[in-house]
Amino acid sequence: MNHVIHNNIVNFIWGIADDVLRDVYVRGKYRDVILPMTVIRRLDALLEPSKERVLGMKKQLDGVGIANQHAALCQTAGEAFYNVSPFTLRDLKNRARQHQLKADFEAYLDGFSPNVQEILDKFKFRNQIPTLVEADILGHLIEKFLDSRINLSPKPVQDADGNELLPALDNHAMGTIFEELIRRFNEENNEEAGEHFTPRDVVKLMTDLIFLPVAGNIESGSYLVYDGACGTGGMLTVAEKRLAELAKSHGKEVSIHLFGQEVQPETYAICKADLLLKGEGAEAENIKYGSTLSSDAFPSHEFDFMLSNPPYGKSWKTDLERMGGKGDIMDPRFVVQHGGDPEYSMLTRSSDGQLMFLVNKLTKMKNTPLGSRIAEVHNGSSLFTGDAGQGESNIRRWIIENDWLEAIIALPENIFYNTGIATYIWLLTNRKSEARRGKIQLIDATEWYVPLRRNLGKKNCELSEEQISAICELVVKPVETEQSKIFPNEAFGYWKVTVERPLRLAVDLSPARLERFELACAKAKEEPLGNLVCRVAKTLGVGPHLDFNAFMDAVEADADKHHVNLTAKRKKLLQSDLCDTCEDAAPVLKKVHKPGKATPDPMIGKFEVGSLKCEQDKHHPSPFTLHPSSVVEYEPDTALRDSEQVPLLEEGGIEAFFRREVLPYTPDAWIDLDKTQIGYEISFTRHFYKPEPMRTLEEIKADIYALEQETDGLLEQIIGEAK
Repeated sequence: MNHVIHNNIVNFIWGIADDVLRDVYVRGKYRDVILPMTVIRRLDALLEPSKERVLGMKKQLDGVGIANQHAALCQTAGEAFYNVSPFTLRDLKNRARQHQLKADFEAYLDGFSPNVQEILDKFKFRNQIPTLVEADILGHLIEKFLDSRINLSPKPVQDADGNELLPALDNHAMGTIFEELIRRFNEENNEEAGEHFTPRDVVKLMTDLIFLPVAGNIESGSYLVYDGACGTGGMLTVAEKRLAELAKSHGKEVSIHLFGQEVQPETYAICKADLLLKGEGAEAENIKYGSTLSSDAFPSHEFDFMLSNPPYGKSWKTDLERMGGKGDIMDPRFVVQHGGDPEYSMLTRSSDGQLMFLVNKLTKMKNTPLGSRIAEVHNGSSLFTGDAGQGESNIRRWIIENDWLEAIIALPENIFYNTGIATYIWLLTNRKSEARRGKIQLIDATEWYVPLRRNLGKKNCELSEEQISAICELVVKPVETEQSKIFPNEAFGYWKVTVERPLRLAVDLSPARLERFELACAKAKEEPLGNLVCRVAKTLGVGPHLDFNAFMDAVEADADKHHVNLTAKRKKLLQSDLCDTCEDAAPVLKKVHKPGKATPDPMIGKFEVGSLKCEQDKHHPSPFTLHPSSVVEYEPDTALRDSEQVPLLEEGGIEAFFRREVLPYTPDAWIDLDKTQIGYEISFTRHFYKPEPMRTLEEIKADIYALEQETDGLLEQIIGEAK
């Protein structure tokens, strides 16, 4: 079907809303009527030729008392659905009385098979009937969908001489019309980008990306294709068609089975209806309603090919609560064993669950020679959101360390209908080719597009056939170009190290400070501690004392003498109420270890003399020269705590980085290796950034001279006018 006829049908159906529903529905509610009526009319058109035969079969089955009639009625109708009411839409067209029309229309809807009933229920279409009847527009609505100017039938409209007046509407064209109507309604309602179906050019690219690299390895047999956020089913049906074409071109016979899940009721209804209309009743049964995250409809299934455009920037908090809350989720899809962690969590922040859909797919990969291939659309946050150890970074780490990520393709902006944000296709497989193992390819296709003559929502460009082929060629035969770069997996990983510096405290034993301390002790019912400090103050003097360790030695000696128990609470009170941080003070000791009981590694907060030689002065003694036979551990100052990202490919690792980048500037620093975590992030900007060339001095000079000439005499003119 050509674009003119397609657009005429879409525009006509779109116009029905304004012609019939205006003043009865607000614009945002037009879709509640128009979309289900479009489906109903298409079903009706498919069933018209077999109507009398179906009614005859129904009567015959009832006569012999057969209860399970579904298969027989479908066979008679020649479709995966049927309608056993005595009516077609044409029969209802001329009902004069609204009351009778309402009863007959409801009987007509009730006559559909159970699979259609589910579609109508998800549309909640029966809820609209009272409003349509009350406004006396139900008959007008039916009449519009039967208008002779459009044909929603799979058969052409002909005149008495057999000349074609209107072409047939095949299944693919009908599906495209559904999607165009949804796009327009979504645009009217200004819904978020993640709610929209994916443009056909992007879908074609995604299907080619998962099929073309293995086209020569596809054998005759059955293949399962899955979309965990299937929307109206466009990706599934395009993938089915493309896989069948490739198999046929290689002389293979394949049976393709589609599986999908969708959480939005209306979109689910359209997807299921679309498959029914295409004669794929068995496939329609594989489309499930519900949330893929909290209610996976295919927990034990594995699939050959998977593709999706999951919602991004959309909260999955409701799913999280249904799954037990973040602390209690033990779903084996999202809590796995990896990197030595038996409960490795891949739970993203509740405000955005897009990467969770990708994890769900990866748990459904097949362990076969062909393996599984996945293509999924994401926005930029999936590349870098989440710090080391957080859900998003853990997902990237899990994927990359398992060597599943084959390539990421950056798409042009404004290629989706209702968003201009940057989008990316992730391409994954558990059967990388030998040449690809341990490597990830980044492709910058942001400048590969052709402009549309007319914007479709925010979509102002598309991928041409040649551009799709060029991108796929780079994936099938990976080479490095200006737009294609190949990196080792480790290039995207880093250690996040926690850099500590010692706590340095000055002790204030002035009368005013002691008075406040005694009040604090009285409030905390710690009077013995107050008396102890007063005794120590008399011995040490007012201060400030720049060695907290010496102060504590005096405190402990007095405590032993007067039998005062120095509990952790009392020690904390000493620090919080008598001390202030001071960069000139000595580091606060946490522990002093016996020789030989600790590692000599200078970066883990335990230091052995002589392991490093550092500059020191009387105010900043080096932790490595405290005592020739002791290993010390300092109390860290949380206010000075910092972190560094050390690339996994750093030559010499963490220690070399620490010696080069940290110690020369903060010689008293150390790394708490117990806090070290591994993270992964992917930056297209870093690898494809092209700085704007600076203007030459000659160009700048020319501009200055030009401005000078333009303003020549202006100042004199302004001064003269002021006089």
